[in-house]
Amino acid sequence: MCRQMGWGTTQPPRVAIVTCAVIEQEIRHFAADLAHVVHIEVLEQGLHNEPHRLRTTVQDAIDRVEDRVDAEAIVLGYGLCSRGTEGVRTRRCRLVITRAHDCITLLLGCRQRYADYAVKHPGTYWYSPGWIQCHVAPGEARYHLLRQQYVEKYGEDNADYLMEQEQAWFAHYDTAAFVDLGVGNLDEGVRFTEQCARWLGWRFDHQCGNPELLRALLTGPWPDDRFVVLEPGRTFKMTADERIIASADDKDRCG
Repeated sequence: MCRQMGWGTTQPPRVAIVTCAVIEQEIRHFAADLAHVVHIEVLEQGLHNEPHRLRTTVQDAIDRVEDRVDAEAIVLGYGLCSRGTEGVRTRRCRLVITRAHDCITLLLGCRQRYADYAVKHPGTYWYSPGWIQCHVAPGEARYHLLRQQYVEKYGEDNADYLMEQEQAWFAHYDTAAFVDLGVGNLDEGVRFTEQCARWLGWRFDHQCGNPELLRALLTGPWPDDRFVVLEPGRTFKMTADERIIASADDKDRCG
């Protein structure tokens, strides 16, 4: 599939990207000067809340890209994402996905860094430029917006009860962490996350991301310790170990 010249001793394949809108800004930024990236398909945020819908939507996007785009490889701007990407496959292109639970790994640049942070700060809710743009994140604005929606649908008393349930869910968190790759409106993102943390009574943290992993996803080659590369017709599944995902043909330690 690769032609001679460039990419070490070969030129990179023509790549199409299928990505969640949460990291669209970062992907467009780092792909801007990559001639081999021939197409970027952006899907709505929030699909991970409905894993079956995420799987169907990503698969439809893969099928659409293969039908319409002269690509040799399809790269996913997703991780495992509540197992919502598990099972998708291509028909003629290679399929590439990062060994990651979700997009925070791509922003932090290393799944071990993500794991280490989670051990030290297990009650962390992550914010990022794309997450803030695409999602009504926990904070005062979310509270008032949801409460108004509940009042309109269910009345005042029911709205109060539903908001109590919402706030009970947030009790599992104690940190609002903003992570960025130097892309987007960072001052506004930091200020917004700080405001949310203050209103919620959480600790605020700013983590500077590392673009190395995202760059590697876009440029290749894709080493096995960080990525899974599948031939047409093959798919992947979650593992029960540090690999996070592996080819579905790899029966060893798959969950």
